[in-house]
Amino acid sequence: MMWQFIRKNGYSRSEALKKAWLNIKLKAAMRQKIVKFYYQKVDGSIREAFGTLKESLLPTTQGTEKKANSTLFTYFDSERESWRSFKRANILSICEPKNIENLITVY
Repeated sequence: MMWQFIRKNGYSRSEALKKAWLNIKLKAAMRQKIVKFYYQKVDGSIREAFGTLKESLLPTTQGTEKKANSTLFTYFDSERESWRSFKRANILSICEPKNIENLITVY
């Protein structure tokens, strides 16, 4: 992933490594709980998002034959209750709310 950021986005090794680790940490955290994070949208605006990849919080989905895009990070937006994605290179930061229980809707 780091080399992809260097080739496609022109990042330095340091910047690319930071973005790659943020992506890895975000995915690991999302598999455990709902995570607050920020990324830059394609139009340049900053988006605050609350997302998860935790199986018990995901809606049932039917299989799709779409090929996964390695440049996109796909997650389930817990506020809008829909699947969303952003360019992996556009992640800015990951935050952890102090009281995450208030953000979770029990399914």
